[in-house]
Amino acid sequence: MKILPYIAALLLVAGALFGVYHHGVTVTNDEWLAKWSERDARDEAAQASNEAAERIKEQSRQQAINKVVQNGQALIDTAAAAVTAANRESDRLRSAADGLASRIAASQVGGNSCTAAASAAATRAVMVLADVLKRADQRAGDLAAVADQAIARGLTCEQAYNSLK
Repeated sequence: MKILPYIAALLLVAGALFGVYHHGVTVTNDEWLAKWSERDARDEAAQASNEAAERIKEQSRQQAINKVVQNGQALIDTAAAAVTAANRESDRLRSAADGLASRIAASQVGGNSCTAAASAAATRAVMVLADVLKRADQRAGDLAAVADQAIARGLTCEQAYNSLK
């Protein structure tokens, strides 16, 4: 049985080679795992850095939008105040027109019968004219209020858009 020591030596060499191979595979796997861990750590750090930068951008954009909203609200408040002032002036104008029509009607009450019919017609014309004036003034005030609101809202929207560019 001279062959048995050769087989044992061959098995011993094969076992050693397998051990060396297994050790090489383990070392290579450990090296790759270390590289992947380093890469994952770099990726996580880069992601955290990018998130922080994006949060800063988001906060600055939100602050810009908040400022635009405040400015827009100030414009809208100014427009509302102008509408209130215009309505007071309009009410004064309408009451003046009513007073004028009443004075004309009162001044036409006396007199002779020939001029009474003409006076009544003139009084009705003045009353109609005063009513048309009041309605036109009211409608103009309504349209001005809508226009002022639309302008203020449009400027606010435009500023918000421009702040995002």
